[in-house]
Amino acid sequence: MARAPRNRPDVEPAKSLGPLGMIWQAAMRYPTQVALSLLALTVTAAATLAIPAGFRLIIDRGFAEGGNPEDIARWFRYLFMIVLVLAVGTGCRFYFVSWLGERVIADIRKAVQANLLRLSPGFFEENSPKEISSRMTADTAQIEQVVGTTVSVALRNLITVLGGVGYLFYLAPQLTLMLVVAVPVVVLPIVWFGRRLRKISRESQDRVADVGAMTTEVLGAMKIVQGFNQEGREAGRFAAIVERTFDTARRRILLRSIMTAIVILFIFGSITTLMWRGAIQVAEGILSGGTIAAFVLTGALVAGAFGSLTEVYGDLLRGAGAASRLNELLKEKPAIAPPARPLELPVPPRGSLAFQSVTFRYPTRPEVAAVQDFDLTIEPGETVAIVGPSGAGKSSLFQLAERFYDPQAGTIRLDGVPLTSVDPAEIRRRMALVPQEGTLFAASARDNLRYGAWDASEDAIWEAARAANAEEFLKSLPQGLDTYLGEGGARLSGGQRQRVAIARALLRDAPILLLDEATSALDAESERLVQQALERLMEHRTTLVIAHRLATVRAADRIVVMDGGRIVEQGTHAQLTSAGGLYARLASLQFDDVAVAGAK
Repeated sequence: MARAPRNRPDVEPAKSLGPLGMIWQAAMRYPTQVALSLLALTVTAAATLAIPAGFRLIIDRGFAEGGNPEDIARWFRYLFMIVLVLAVGTGCRFYFVSWLGERVIADIRKAVQANLLRLSPGFFEENSPKEISSRMTADTAQIEQVVGTTVSVALRNLITVLGGVGYLFYLAPQLTLMLVVAVPVVVLPIVWFGRRLRKISRESQDRVADVGAMTTEVLGAMKIVQGFNQEGREAGRFAAIVERTFDTARRRILLRSIMTAIVILFIFGSITTLMWRGAIQVAEGILSGGTIAAFVLTGALVAGAFGSLTEVYGDLLRGAGAASRLNELLKEKPAIAPPARPLELPVPPRGSLAFQSVTFRYPTRPEVAAVQDFDLTIEPGETVAIVGPSGAGKSSLFQLAERFYDPQAGTIRLDGVPLTSVDPAEIRRRMALVPQEGTLFAASARDNLRYGAWDASEDAIWEAARAANAEEFLKSLPQGLDTYLGEGGARLSGGQRQRVAIARALLRDAPILLLDEATSALDAESERLVQQALERLMEHRTTLVIAHRLATVRAADRIVVMDGGRIVEQGTHAQLTSAGGLYARLASLQFDDVAVAGAK
């Protein structure tokens, strides 16, 4: 699987421009906008090069001996026409190129997100969602700059360089040869300094990031810092980082100053030399005054365009790096995919689930078997509790049952059909999960409830809320079901979030119910309300319950005790308690602790 890059203050460049092909393919879905952008680029580059020619005509013809105001006005009108074309063309270029950039980024973001939603949870174990989010923001922003600005600048400057050099040869071949020879002398020091400046600039960014990271760390642990009287030490550490940041910035400023001085010396020295030589040719009658003026202006345009091309190349490499990383996400294939010819599950659903000789290892922990040689059959309508110490493999069973992973050995069957032969979406339609912490979205209460069945009616939503003991607090919300619940349901208490999750599972109306520590994080009152809601939810459904609090599973039809990924014992609460095994020891510890706490 592809690994996301570490979060950096800038986007790492690629070694070649090859990955930009992805951007070109995305842009070519809009050939009209591409054609209009190229037309506008060509027109604006041509208009820019026409300005020196306009000045040449003004000087040579408008100001020529015997010229009159009408002649001067005529050539200035010509120059204004060029400026008008340049202005309109630049506006059109900006619109079409920017539109294309935004459109391409929107398409790439949608395509990447659509593919991410198809990937199995194993991918997100190896690739941090935060780092993937960075790709969707920093990398797409870099591509947006490439499409909306960099490519436009590169093409415009390329046309300017090619057209400008041709015009210079037309104006003064001898001076142009001198200019061509002078270009490497000017450009090579700029490139040499530029590379070192980029390196030290990146180092400077890293130092600034260190300042921010330390500030966040220390301020977030201020009680610890002050409680252990470490203010002086932390101030010293911060001062050291700030001084290193200053030292790096000083070296960057010094290098930039030297580079600026050398660039000014070389560029203006070259221009002065060319003007000197041109002035001699004007004096000798070889060139006209307008020609030398046009030559200088065009030479300045060509030099500026050439300098911009060297900078643009670095931006294109960074864009190629961003495109390469996004392309990795686009090409990532889901580890869990529907078979070519999926089998149909029985209708109506029965709700049976069977694990047959199942062995499973997580991709990130291949050396340890989370589930090993596991055999368990849950009959339709049966309530089976899964208990055991942490790391016994309980939650892995739910991951396998919903086919978020496939086991390395053995078979899992839903209503008699192997899960690997069924479309994963069909499997999950027959299951409803209530997790340990009710995961809610930053949306309205209604949308969070409808996640179980998006087309549920208003009456069905309130019926589910009533059955989940959630009706009262939902009605008391400021806008009722339309109330925005905040990030992660922050406006609700833990018990309220859990009851919303139960109502969501009720709306799902699935034949198999998976309860993963559904009451473990609640206070006694919330647990009582949630437990009542769960009992209604479990009616007429096949239910698998994971629980650490054994008091919540004593009424289960069967209790399965796991340890080390295996079943070590199973039976009813009474049978397991009297057997004196692992369950009896766990029950003794919990119930004795409860008795002691009650006595106090």
